[in-house]
Amino acid sequence: MSLKKPLLICVVGATAIGKTSLAIKLANAFGAEIISADSRQVFKEMNIGTAVPSKEELKSATHHFIQNKSIFEDYSVGDFEREAITFLDHYFSKKNIAILVGGSGLYVDAVVKGLDDFPQVPSQIRLQLKSKLNNEGIEALQNELKKVDPLYFKKVDINNPHRLIRALEIYRATGKPYSTFINEKTPNRNFETLFIGLTAKRETIYERINQRVDKMIEDGLIEEAKALLPHKEKNALQTVGYRELFDYFEDKISLEESISEIKKNTRRFAKRQTTWFRKNEAIHWFNFETDPTKIINFIKEKNAL
Repeated sequence: MSLKKPLLICVVGATAIGKTSLAIKLANAFGAEIISADSRQVFKEMNIGTAVPSKEELKSATHHFIQNKSIFEDYSVGDFEREAITFLDHYFSKKNIAILVGGSGLYVDAVVKGLDDFPQVPSQIRLQLKSKLNNEGIEALQNELKKVDPLYFKKVDINNPHRLIRALEIYRATGKPYSTFINEKTPNRNFETLFIGLTAKRETIYERINQRVDKMIEDGLIEEAKALLPHKEKNALQTVGYRELFDYFEDKISLEESISEIKKNTRRFAKRQTTWFRKNEAIHWFNFETDPTKIINFIKEKNAL
C-alpha cells in the first residue's frame, strides 16, 4: 500500500440506510476493523431500540465501541473522542485501514476533527435550565434555542433535553450562540480520512425507518423499554424509541400512538442527520443500492491501494 498515513474510512448517512452492511463489506475487503460512532449503541442495556448490529453482523467483522458502557455511567462525546483516538493510535501501529461507521455526526466529527473548547458554565445556570425543563416542558427549551441559536437548532436533536440544555447553558453563560464555538480548531490526527456517504430518496428512507421500527416492536422493544422504565431519567434513555414507550407505560398515550411517535421522531432524526452530513463537502455520496464492489474500487483508486 502507498498510504503515507493510515486511512480512516468513515461510513455515514441517515439511520436505517444500510451503513452497517456496507461497513462490514469494506472491513472484509480491506482486512479492517469497525469502530461504531453511535451515541447510543455504546450502552449494553439498550439493544433493540438502538439497532445494534445483529450477532451475525458482529461475527462478520470485528466491531469496537458496541455495548461497552452502562447507562449508569456518565459517558459523553468527549469521553468517546479520547477513547477512540487512544484506540486508533494503538490500532494504526498494526494496521493501515480502519472503518468508522455511525449516524451520530457529532461523534464522527469528534474523532475526525476533535471537539471544540467550550467555556466553563456556572452550575446554577444548568440548574435553572433543568428547572425550566421540569416546569415548562421541553418545548420551552426548544423555543429558546430556536430564538438564540437558529443555526444549531437546525442540526441538534431537539427532542434530546440534554443537548438542548448544553447549548442553552453555553449561550446563557457567554451571550454567544453555541454554534459559534463549534469547529474553531482542527487537531492534528495521525491518519487520513475518507468519507463515504449513503443516500436515498426521502420516501425510501422513511419507508425503511417504518419497517425497522415495526421489526423492533416485533423483536421485543416494548419489553426492553419496560425494563428500563425505572431509569427513564438517565441521559442515555432520552432517546427516540424509549421516550415514546415510557409515555405509553405512564398512560399518557396509547401503544398505537407511541409507535407512531417513534416512527415520526425517527424520521425527524434522519432529516437532521442528513442536514448535518450534507454540510460536509468532503463526503463522497453513493446511492444506498450501489454495488459495494464499486465503492470498494472507488476507495482503492482514490487512495492508490
